[in-house]
Amino acid sequence: MSQLPQDPMILLSYVNTQLRDHYASLEEFCASEGADCEEIVKKLRDVDYEYDPETNSFV
Repeated sequence: MSQLPQDPMILLSYVNTQLRDHYASLEEFCASEGADCEEIVKKLRDVDYEYDPETNSFV
């Protein structure tokens, strides 16, 4: 993962804020940040959050 927060709950907050304010999709966010989408999804799934493309956020 790039320089994203390592704590899952801080990561959740950071990613959802970035998605809400700057990006149309998780894929766009990952491409811009140089992050691994699968790694983010796995890390947040481990704390019971799933990406919802309709809301463009982890819920």
